[in-house]
Amino acid sequence: MVQRISSGSPFEQTFGYSRAVKDRDMIYVSGTTGYDYASMTMPDCPGEQARNALETIAKALADTGASLADVVRVVYYVTDVAHVDAVVAAVGPKFSEIRPAASMVICGLIKPEMKVEIEVTARIGAAQS
Repeated sequence: MVQRISSGSPFEQTFGYSRAVKDRDMIYVSGTTGYDYASMTMPDCPGEQARNALETIAKALADTGASLADVVRVVYYVTDVAHVDAVVAAVGPKFSEIRPAASMVICGLIKPEMKVEIEVTARIGAAQS
C-alpha cells in the first residue's frame, strides 16, 4: 500500500506532488528547500535553509514511521559552490553517524531565494541494520 505525505507546502498542490511517498518499507522524500512553511519565509543563510529542509524532511519521515536514522541516500542541490561549507556544517552533524550514500550537485533552483534543496530516500528499519 502506498502512503502519500504532505507537508502543507502550497508548492505540493501547485506542482502536483507529495512531500514523501511510502511504498512498503521505502520512503522517497521529494526535493525539499529551506522554507519555514509555518510562516512561508526563507532565511537568507544557506546553512539555515539546509536546517529547515532537514526539519521538514524529518517530519515527513516521522509521518511514515521512519526517521533521519533510516536515510540510505541523500542528494544535495546547491546553487553556488560558495554555499557548500555552510550546508555541510548544517547537515554533517545530522548524518555523521548515519552515513548515507550522498551526492552534491551545483545547479540552479526555481526561485532565486532558494540556495539549497535536499532529497532523501529512506528504508524503515535501516537504522537497526
